[in-house]
Amino acid sequence: MESLTSRMQAVQSPIIPVVGELIKNSPGTISLGQGVVYYNPPPEAKEFLPKFFAEPTNNLYKSVEGIPPLLTALAGKLQAFNNIEINEENCIVVTAGSNMGFMNAILAITNPGDEIILNTPYYFNHEMAIAMGGCRAVLVATDENYQLRKEAIAQAITPKTRAVVTISPNNPTGVVYSQAALRQVNQICSDRGIYHISDEAYEYFTYNGVKHVSPGAFGNSSKYTISLFSLSKAYGFASWRIGYMVIPKHLFVAIKKVQDTILICPPVISQYAALGALQAKEEYLKSNIGAIAQVRQLVLDSLNRLQGLCSITPANGAFYFFLKVNAQMDAFELVKRLIQEHKVAVIPGTTFGMGDGCYLRVAYGALQKETAKEGIERLVQGLETIVRS
Repeated sequence: MESLTSRMQAVQSPIIPVVGELIKNSPGTISLGQGVVYYNPPPEAKEFLPKFFAEPTNNLYKSVEGIPPLLTALAGKLQAFNNIEINEENCIVVTAGSNMGFMNAILAITNPGDEIILNTPYYFNHEMAIAMGGCRAVLVATDENYQLRKEAIAQAITPKTRAVVTISPNNPTGVVYSQAALRQVNQICSDRGIYHISDEAYEYFTYNGVKHVSPGAFGNSSKYTISLFSLSKAYGFASWRIGYMVIPKHLFVAIKKVQDTILICPPVISQYAALGALQAKEEYLKSNIGAIAQVRQLVLDSLNRLQGLCSITPANGAFYFFLKVNAQMDAFELVKRLIQEHKVAVIPGTTFGMGDGCYLRVAYGALQKETAKEGIERLVQGLETIVRS
């Protein structure tokens, strides 16, 4: 069977199904693991579905880059919320989620053996996509507050570097990068003639007056910035699989080749639902994210009881906290014990490239107040019991 080995052996296994199986085998477990929201898509998403069924040709393949009405709606959203203007130098491509957008970008801008810079802790699917593309992830550590270190990024660039990846608001840490930091990365990429891939899946999830910043809005950034967006989080669209990318126009043909090969076109019924979701009233996002903000504070108040046992970095974005457990323990073994002994699930930091120490990602977006309160109480008690034993 040796001949059946492939490049996939070098790719880490996705952690969510692994933890999911542990949860399945421990009934009653509350999950603080997967990064999803508790709420459903807005009613406008369903209201647009009859429009899909009313047109018989919608059962046929449509444009690789997305249906024109959705592209128009997204252009309006990008201008209004992100300050990104769609013009002759850039364009939008609708994807089956922003993970696909990232894979599209990697295949479009690299050759096998090229390098992509990831800031650690990284988002595991990014590292997996880079490996699948036959490229190498070059890891650059963030500072003690998980903020970017521009000098370290610049020093990591080699002749094989094709892009620097940033995620803000960040998965897994929840931190938000400042406009100044993102501008510095953009400038480094511009000066070196490489791309800045900006993952903005959590763009709406910011707290305490912190504002989201899109690098694609910076002046003269169209030539080297690839911006990735998603409806999965803000609009409760996880299984509908709709994301989109804003790319330099010169990448359009390459991206279309990738997308046509893998997908042909984004699911048209999901595109209609997305078109409807974008019509939702402002109150939809405001109220739902406001509820998550309340859960966030509840989680933070509880986690603060772990001072001494864990280090908790302030985070004003996404719906995650990233804990460093002050003990010499294997993170995955700790996760297993928390599930089996305390009925609460989190994700081990090793999945995010943090092997030097014991780290845990705590996700709170999927829970409403009462469940969150019980889940975080189990986590606090579980960590106190296990780490002190």
